[in-house]
Amino acid sequence: MEANEVSELKEQAEKGGESTLRPVAFTMSVLAVLVAVTTVLGHRAETRAVLKRAEASDVWNEYQAKKNRAYDTHLSTELLSVLTLADKDRAAKDVKDWSGHQEKWADDFKDEQKEALALEGDVKLAEDKAKYFDLAETLLEIGLVVSSVTLLTRSRIYWYLGMGASAVGVASVVWGLLIK
Repeated sequence: MEANEVSELKEQAEKGGESTLRPVAFTMSVLAVLVAVTTVLGHRAETRAVLKRAEASDVWNEYQAKKNRAYDTHLSTELLSVLTLADKDRAAKDVKDWSGHQEKWADDFKDEQKEALALEGDVKLAEDKAKYFDLAETLLEIGLVVSSVTLLTRSRIYWYLGMGASAVGVASVVWGLLIK
């Protein structure tokens, strides 16, 4: 073989190697996009969890404030019933007004407790989704990095391993989107 034939074969082998790596490069591009999308989904789920947690906390705080008011009103009513008062009519009117508040608050307690528990359910769901998206992001990043090793080593086993990790990552994204 002549020298120019050797260099020609070498060029053809290099071109052939590059064309066999095009699917790997394309896969890496797709994985990079999937990582970006999954990252956004994870951040949104975590933000939703934080906002729902704050909303649930607000409802629980309102519930507790009404409970405290109801207890204070109950104590005041009890106190008025045992004290000797100069204006018994006024005290009786106050007790009657306060008992109306007590009845209204009893209904409010049930509604607010139900609302707060529903919000806590939303928090749990958002946190669960965020966990799946975080797992997916990690697996997709691993798949991307392991696939990139194929470009350095020219060994397709890394591409297959990266694709396997990425497939599990995609499944985690889908699961995170489907849970209700």
